[in-house]
Amino acid sequence: MSFLNTIRGLGRGSKKNKKDLEPTQPSLYAHSNLSGSNLRRTQSPTKGSPTKMSARGATGNYTSSPTKRNKLQQQQQPQFEQQHHHHQQPQQSEQSMLPLKRSTVQTVSSNATSAEPPLFLCEPYVKSALVKGSFKTIVQLPKYVDSFEWLALNIFELFNHLNRFYGVIQEYDTPETCPTMNAGPNTNYLWLNSNGQAVNLPACQYIEYVIAWISNKLNDQSVFPTKNGGAFPPNFVKDCKNITRQMFRIFAHIYYNHFDTIVHLSLEAHWNSFFAHFVSFVKEFNLVDRTEMEPLIPLIDNLEQQGKII
Repeated sequence: MSFLNTIRGLGRGSKKNKKDLEPTQPSLYAHSNLSGSNLRRTQSPTKGSPTKMSARGATGNYTSSPTKRNKLQQQQQPQFEQQHHHHQQPQQSEQSMLPLKRSTVQTVSSNATSAEPPLFLCEPYVKSALVKGSFKTIVQLPKYVDSFEWLALNIFELFNHLNRFYGVIQEYDTPETCPTMNAGPNTNYLWLNSNGQAVNLPACQYIEYVIAWISNKLNDQSVFPTKNGGAFPPNFVKDCKNITRQMFRIFAHIYYNHFDTIVHLSLEAHWNSFFAHFVSFVKEFNLVDRTEMEPLIPLIDNLEQQGKII
């Protein structure tokens, strides 16, 4: 079943009308039974700044040749050097290839427990889904398919869908509503500026940096080759981990801060199923550590109990 087609046309800055919720073409799930090894992405997710997607990003189909892509401008590409601050003990981990901006995670200890669970953990929303059963067979590597091609194809498609979902709620994600990039009361994602100082950014600015960085990665032929015979770089898996980790942070922020908007638009079933698919994929290939997924562990555990994630 293709659930993401129903949000086709809801790009950044577009109007949210019921008539827009019509499927237009096969989605990612059309690739689940592929048995050939020549899997190629069909177009770069964004060309230029992702803040300009609006109508162009909302209505365009991914059909043009990837070999004709123009190089993206590099002036806003962030670099992600992940540092996790647990009880004031930072631990440095991976760096990406481009020596620009970076981000950190700040975990805030709290003795008080929330009286009420977040909306996405309440029934009936936590059980709302379009797909019955798990996504295990969808994310597994098909026979005779190159593993790097499979990773690249799925990351490309998942990022496109996440970018479109963010376009749906972007107008509600402002510096006033979300002055920090948080994922609940205990997790805050900070930005390391050029001086190495950890600073708070509005969530919308943080996410725009992330989207620009991922877009540039996907458009870089040396990282995500699309031409026949193109070789994947030795650090390809590391890039995939960095990309999916940042994608998870966008999921977490939206769940904690904009799930009410998702419900208002009657998209909670689509969103939950999409998230279950994403988590199934990153678990299948060990792309995101469980510690990184801590803000949404209660939801992930619930989805596992429901059999949607195995």
